[in-house]
Amino acid sequence: MPADHSALSLAQALIRCPSVTPEDRGALDVVAQALSGAGFSVERPVFSEPGYPDTPNLYARIGDRGPCLVFAGHTDVVPEGDGAWRHGPFDATVADGLLYGRGAADMKGGVACMLAATLAFIARRGGTFPGSIAFLITGDEEGPAVNGTVKLLDWARARGERFDHCLLGEPTNPGRLGEMIKIGRRGSLTGKLTVLGRQGHVAYPHKAENPIPGLLRLASALVAEPLDGGTAHFDASNLEFTTIDVGNPATNVIPATARATFNVRFNDDWSAASLGAELRRRLEQAAGNAVRFTLDLQPSNAPAFLTQPDAFVDLVSRAIQAETGLTPTLSTTGGTSDARFIKDACPVIEFGLVGETMHQVDECVAVADIERLTAIYQRVLEAYFPTKR
Repeated sequence: MPADHSALSLAQALIRCPSVTPEDRGALDVVAQALSGAGFSVERPVFSEPGYPDTPNLYARIGDRGPCLVFAGHTDVVPEGDGAWRHGPFDATVADGLLYGRGAADMKGGVACMLAATLAFIARRGGTFPGSIAFLITGDEEGPAVNGTVKLLDWARARGERFDHCLLGEPTNPGRLGEMIKIGRRGSLTGKLTVLGRQGHVAYPHKAENPIPGLLRLASALVAEPLDGGTAHFDASNLEFTTIDVGNPATNVIPATARATFNVRFNDDWSAASLGAELRRRLEQAAGNAVRFTLDLQPSNAPAFLTQPDAFVDLVSRAIQAETGLTPTLSTTGGTSDARFIKDACPVIEFGLVGETMHQVDECVAVADIERLTAIYQRVLEAYFPTKR
């Protein structure tokens, strides 16, 4: 545990825990000790699912009345990668005004800022404020996301916990702190397309059925027309092929099958079911009676969702503007996050550090940004829990 509760010290303590999914390596201990020392009730449920690693999680709360503001995040990180780091990935080195380490941006730095801001707020208020603060911290965000936030929310709901708003500290800013709040996320759907042929000798094509032309025909049909033109808060949905495979080492053999995998990042025009139906329609129309195929749509736990801009979004925007001088863009870009689970419990928005180096070798964040983000979170707490209601 760091000697002080500054955001930088907490971030360094977290980074020094090599909590590569699914390992924790003491990261949640750092969070638990900081919060319990400030009067939070802290619990550490571990969830299991056959075929997936057991995952430790943390739930903490102070206060027993509403409104309840939730801070959410994760302490697991991706592996350090194959490249040579300028500073050790788990050394938490500060050099030239930057904090280096795996998770500095995504998102141990953000968790540290939440902790430091909350501890300072509670100390300033003498532990008395009109409402409750909770923390939802998982160790499964960078992994399969099966035994993490989704189950932690179910566990909390079964205990009667209720939340009013959530601030998730993912790194939302592309290049400068204060640029962007995420008010929603696109959905994600993966499909595996297989075209069936008949193996044979290339010199006797009439005795075989080559699946490759059929695969190209169907793949073209999926991307020939835009899925949509975008919506009020979302860009147009986008389908990308990620692999095309035949697995044929021979040059004189027509293969029996050809396969392709694709992923669609879709907006709130679609659900996974309606999008899947549209993709099948396009494939069937293109295939006619000439191409035999199967489509395996993978189960999706990532729907498109939007948190409508409201008073809470305005409150966070004002806090950002007061500290940075920037008016943040309200965005739905980027990949998925645990906000897709939290949105079923309460309105959720995301705001954290600059994500320019997340998942890269030499991941780092500016120390000054850590201090500014902590100040922003403190402003959010002060405005959310005014001294007079």
